[in-house]
Amino acid sequence: GWQKRWLNSEYKADLGKFKLAAGKFYGDPVRDKGLQTSENSKFYAISSRFKPFSNKGKTLVIQYTVKHEQKIDCGGGYVKIFSSNLDQKNLSGDSHYYIMFGPDICGSETKKVHVILNYKNKPHPIKKLIRCKVDGYTHLYTLIIRPDQSYEVKIDNKMVASGNLEDDLDFLPPRKINDPTVRKPTDWDDQIQIDDPNDMKPEDWDEPEYIMDTSAEKPEDWDNAANGEWHYPMVKNPLYRGEWKPRQIDNPNYRGVWPHPQIDNPNYSPDLNIYSYENISIIGLDIWQVRAGTIFDNFLITDDEVYAEDFGDETWGEMKGPEKEMNIKQTEEEQERERVTEEKYFEQRFKKKLESKKESGKDRAARNTIEKEEL
Repeated sequence: GWQKRWLNSEYKADLGKFKLAAGKFYGDPVRDKGLQTSENSKFYAISSRFKPFSNKGKTLVIQYTVKHEQKIDCGGGYVKIFSSNLDQKNLSGDSHYYIMFGPDICGSETKKVHVILNYKNKPHPIKKLIRCKVDGYTHLYTLIIRPDQSYEVKIDNKMVASGNLEDDLDFLPPRKINDPTVRKPTDWDDQIQIDDPNDMKPEDWDEPEYIMDTSAEKPEDWDNAANGEWHYPMVKNPLYRGEWKPRQIDNPNYRGVWPHPQIDNPNYSPDLNIYSYENISIIGLDIWQVRAGTIFDNFLITDDEVYAEDFGDETWGEMKGPEKEMNIKQTEEEQERERVTEEKYFEQRFKKKLESKKESGKDRAARNTIEKEEL
């Protein structure tokens, strides 16, 4: 029934297709079935609608599992939360969303967990770097947003980041700013090091960077009319030491960084409802993948942190062990098959060499017999 609950976007004709699958290795062939990307180098866009609600005054927990069993090299594994007015058939990267959360991988540099919250129609990414899992197994991702404006990110039911929304995302102007009426004193010395006044440039320091190579000889076929007057070529001077600079010493007058006095920012106004969204009604996958095979499963949106943790333990927690065991067994079996294939290959090569030697021996014996008879 998943195709009745999930609606594919139609904003592009060549969007990638999802299929229901547990993958190549799993904890349970039925329980571990999820939405799997099936085509390489494709955009994917699919969403599911539920009864609208507001998280005002309540904790909001967004949780799901994602498995990059293809050991993804570039692609998204995140989810998006939308309001009820989303046009699901035209879901795309330009669609306005409330929250974007989950892993994103591209090359060796980008391996992070996105936490992006919309505030006043503008997306605000978290300023902290949160690393995601890249080992090919199923992992549980949880985002918790509380009415006190605190948040928490968990991977595999373990906290990996937490803080305050206002502090860790640039929703509001800063509470304090530098006092524009105050200037740094003119005698304030904040230079850590200075030139050593006792360090003098050596008399033999100044050497030109290039000198004439007087060992060169004018080519015999040099034509002054065609090439101009011949000159010795210029070569790098081995005595050149570059621009002289005095050595650096600690500044005895250094007073440290000047503390600019702060004042309350007149443009700052607190907002105690940053965490709150109205008409939360749709969860969607809007991603790009170079190599397909990612499986999304166990989607959960709730206001109960304890229930979310228990649900994670009952789904991902119970399946993680058997999944890993199956993968290890498959790997060992594949290695054994490769070993047997390799042995057969070398055995066949060895037999061919023996046969070739026997044939060449018979040929030599026949030739010797003929030569004796002729003699």
